[in-house]
Amino acid sequence: MSWEKTLSKKTQILGLFVWLILVFFTSALGAIASISANDFYQELIRPSWAPPGWVFGPVWSTLFAMMGISAWLVWRENGFAKAGGPLSIFLCQLAVNALWSWLFFAWRLGSIAFAEILLLWLLIVATIFLFWRVSKIAALLLSPYLAWVSFAAVLNYSVWQLNPALLG
Repeated sequence: MSWEKTLSKKTQILGLFVWLILVFFTSALGAIASISANDFYQELIRPSWAPPGWVFGPVWSTLFAMMGISAWLVWRENGFAKAGGPLSIFLCQLAVNALWSWLFFAWRLGSIAFAEILLLWLLIVATIFLFWRVSKIAALLLSPYLAWVSFAAVLNYSVWQLNPALLG
């Protein structure tokens, strides 16, 4: 009998809420660093293809919801005991995700934020690879996240290069 079949519906729903709370708590940590991000973003010289500031909130909210569901699917399939490796990498990338906002918006360290977003990208790839072994749907739910972070990395680099005085 699989671990998922031993879980009651109530436990599964509670697990989903826990994963969603965890990812949105991480989002909130990043948001604290981004309190003045909109004003700062408007000050920056941006490439012509940079999205307007209002786009980031809805995109990130959607991506965080998908991340929470993805982690829940892996947890629900095997539990933390059997899926501890993949879920630990997921939690690590979540922490790295929150740190980026602090590096870029709060501390204005463009080069370090760029290096950190490359690390985040690698951790997302590793998470997708490990989740794929457990749940293909969970891995696929992270694909838009990887695409957005790929775009964000290029944007981070471009904005950093265009604003050396503001982003060290």
